[in-house]
Amino acid sequence: MSDAPRPRSGTRRGFLDWLLSRTLTTWILSTSLGGLIVAVIYPVGRYLMPPASGESAASSVTLPYTPDELAPNSAKIFKFGNRPGIIVRTATGELRAFSAACTHLGCIVQLREDLGHFWCACHNGHFDLNGVNIQGPPPRPLDAFEVNVRGDQIVVSKGA
Repeated sequence: MSDAPRPRSGTRRGFLDWLLSRTLTTWILSTSLGGLIVAVIYPVGRYLMPPASGESAASSVTLPYTPDELAPNSAKIFKFGNRPGIIVRTATGELRAFSAACTHLGCIVQLREDLGHFWCACHNGHFDLNGVNIQGPPPRPLDAFEVNVRGDQIVVSKGA
Protein backbone atom coordinates (compact mmCIF):
# COMPACT_ATOMS: atom_id res chain seq x y z
CA MET A 1 0.00 0.00 0.00
CA SER A 2 1.30 3.46 -0.92
CA ASP A 3 2.07 6.13 1.69
CA ALA A 4 1.01 8.86 -0.70
CA PRO A 5 -2.47 10.22 -0.07
CA ARG A 6 -4.98 9.30 -2.74
CA PRO A 7 -7.00 12.08 -4.25
CA ARG A 8 -10.46 12.35 -2.91
CA SER A 9 -12.61 11.99 -5.91
CA GLY A 10 -13.56 15.31 -7.32
CA THR A 11 -11.89 17.60 -4.73
CA ARG A 12 -9.25 20.11 -5.52
CA ARG A 13 -7.56 19.63 -2.16
CA GLY A 14 -7.16 15.89 -2.70
CA PHE A 15 -5.64 16.43 -6.13
CA LEU A 16 -3.15 19.01 -4.82
CA ASP A 17 -2.13 16.72 -1.94
CA TRP A 18 -1.52 13.87 -4.37
CA LEU A 19 0.44 16.07 -6.80
CA LEU A 20 2.59 17.57 -4.04
CA SER A 21 3.52 14.15 -2.64
CA ARG A 22 4.52 12.89 -6.10
CA THR A 23 6.55 16.02 -6.90
CA LEU A 24 8.31 15.94 -3.51
CA THR A 25 9.21 12.26 -3.90
CA THR A 26 10.52 12.82 -7.42
CA TRP A 27 12.54 15.84 -6.26
CA ILE A 28 14.11 13.89 -3.37
CA LEU A 29 15.03 10.97 -5.63
CA SER A 30 16.43 13.16 -8.39
CA THR A 31 18.56 15.28 -6.04
CA SER A 32 19.86 12.15 -4.30
CA LEU A 33 20.78 10.61 -7.64
CA GLY A 34 22.35 13.91 -8.79
CA GLY A 35 24.37 14.12 -5.57
CA LEU A 36 25.61 10.56 -6.02
CA ILE A 37 26.67 11.28 -9.61
CA VAL A 38 28.53 14.44 -8.59
CA ALA A 39 30.19 12.63 -5.66
CA VAL A 40 31.55 9.99 -8.04
CA ILE A 41 32.28 12.02 -11.19
CA TYR A 42 34.07 14.98 -9.55
CA PRO A 43 36.90 12.97 -7.89
CA VAL A 44 37.38 10.88 -11.02
CA GLY A 45 37.59 14.04 -13.14
CA ARG A 46 40.11 15.64 -10.76
CA TYR A 47 42.22 12.48 -10.91
CA LEU A 48 42.22 12.34 -14.71
CA MET A 49 43.03 16.07 -15.15
CA PRO A 50 46.06 16.90 -12.98
CA PRO A 51 46.62 20.52 -11.99
CA ALA A 52 48.76 22.64 -14.26
CA SER A 53 52.27 23.11 -12.95
CA GLY A 54 53.55 26.65 -12.91
CA GLU A 55 56.59 27.83 -14.79
CA SER A 56 59.77 27.74 -12.75
CA ALA A 57 61.07 31.07 -11.56
CA ALA A 58 64.68 29.89 -11.92
CA SER A 59 66.64 32.03 -14.35
CA SER A 60 69.94 30.17 -14.00
CA VAL A 61 71.27 26.87 -12.72
CA THR A 62 74.74 25.64 -11.79
CA LEU A 63 75.34 22.18 -13.22
CA PRO A 64 76.58 19.41 -10.92
CA TYR A 65 79.61 18.58 -13.10
CA THR A 66 82.70 20.34 -14.38
CA PRO A 67 83.48 21.28 -18.00
CA ASP A 68 86.19 18.58 -18.07
CA GLU A 69 83.54 15.89 -17.49
CA LEU A 70 81.99 16.63 -20.90
CA ALA A 71 84.00 15.00 -23.67
CA PRO A 72 83.84 16.45 -27.21
CA ASN A 73 80.75 15.28 -29.14
CA SER A 74 78.92 14.33 -25.94
CA ALA A 75 75.90 15.68 -24.08
CA LYS A 76 74.26 15.46 -20.67
CA ILE A 77 70.71 16.07 -19.51
CA PHE A 78 70.21 18.42 -16.57
CA LYS A 79 67.28 19.91 -14.70
CA PHE A 80 66.49 23.57 -15.37
CA GLY A 81 63.78 24.50 -12.86
CA ASN A 82 60.97 22.03 -13.51
CA ARG A 83 62.00 21.28 -17.11
CA PRO A 84 64.83 19.25 -18.65
CA GLY A 85 67.80 20.83 -20.37
CA ILE A 86 70.62 19.36 -22.43
CA ILE A 87 74.21 20.59 -22.63
CA VAL A 88 76.52 19.52 -25.42
CA ARG A 89 80.24 19.94 -26.07
CA THR A 90 80.83 20.24 -29.80
CA ALA A 91 83.79 18.75 -31.65
CA THR A 92 85.50 22.16 -31.40
CA GLY A 93 85.04 22.20 -27.60
CA GLU A 94 82.27 24.80 -27.46
CA LEU A 95 79.55 24.32 -24.81
CA ARG A 96 75.93 24.87 -25.87
CA ALA A 97 72.76 24.34 -23.85
CA PHE A 98 69.13 23.99 -24.92
CA SER A 99 65.79 22.96 -23.55
CA ALA A 100 65.65 19.18 -23.87
CA ALA A 101 61.89 19.24 -24.52
CA CYS A 102 61.11 18.67 -28.18
CA THR A 103 59.07 21.51 -29.67
CA HIS A 104 56.65 19.04 -31.23
CA LEU A 105 55.09 17.29 -28.23
CA GLY A 106 57.59 17.85 -25.41
CA CYS A 107 59.43 14.51 -25.50
CA ILE A 108 63.06 14.52 -24.33
CA VAL A 109 65.69 14.91 -27.06
CA GLN A 110 69.05 13.16 -26.93
CA LEU A 111 72.36 13.53 -28.72
CA ARG A 112 72.84 10.89 -31.37
CA GLU A 113 76.62 10.71 -31.72
CA ASP A 114 76.29 8.53 -34.84
CA LEU A 115 74.20 11.24 -36.56
CA GLY A 116 76.02 14.21 -35.03
CA HIS A 117 72.84 15.98 -33.92
CA PHE A 118 69.93 15.91 -31.46
CA TRP A 119 67.15 13.40 -32.03
CA CYS A 120 63.66 13.02 -30.58
CA ALA A 121 62.62 9.38 -30.41
CA CYS A 122 58.88 10.04 -30.13
CA HIS A 123 58.25 11.15 -33.72
CA ASN A 124 61.73 11.10 -35.29
CA GLY A 125 62.42 14.81 -34.96
CA HIS A 126 65.99 15.99 -35.71
CA PHE A 127 67.78 19.16 -34.56
CA ASP A 128 71.31 20.28 -35.43
CA LEU A 129 73.82 21.27 -32.74
CA ASN A 130 72.53 24.85 -32.92
CA GLY A 131 69.07 23.61 -31.88
CA VAL A 132 67.54 24.26 -35.31
CA ASN A 133 64.94 21.74 -36.47
CA ILE A 134 66.22 20.02 -39.61
CA GLN A 135 63.87 17.06 -40.08
CA GLY A 136 60.59 15.66 -38.82
CA PRO A 137 57.52 17.24 -37.26
CA PRO A 138 59.02 19.75 -34.78
CA PRO A 139 57.63 23.17 -35.77
CA ARG A 140 60.44 25.34 -34.37
CA PRO A 141 63.98 25.18 -32.95
CA LEU A 142 64.84 24.17 -29.41
CA ASP A 143 64.91 26.98 -26.84
CA ALA A 144 68.55 28.03 -26.39
CA PHE A 145 70.20 28.83 -23.05
CA GLU A 146 73.35 30.83 -22.33
CA VAL A 147 76.36 28.89 -21.01
CA ASN A 148 79.04 30.49 -18.82
CA VAL A 149 82.04 28.68 -17.35
CA ARG A 150 83.15 30.08 -14.00
CA GLY A 151 86.21 28.20 -12.82
CA ASP A 152 85.16 24.57 -12.51
CA GLN A 153 81.45 25.37 -12.65
CA ILE A 154 79.08 25.50 -15.60
CA VAL A 155 76.27 28.05 -15.17
CA VAL A 156 73.34 27.83 -17.59
CA SER A 157 70.89 30.72 -17.76
CA LYS A 158 67.92 31.83 -19.81
CA GLY A 159 68.69 34.26 -22.60
CA ALA A 160 67.82 37.95 -22.24
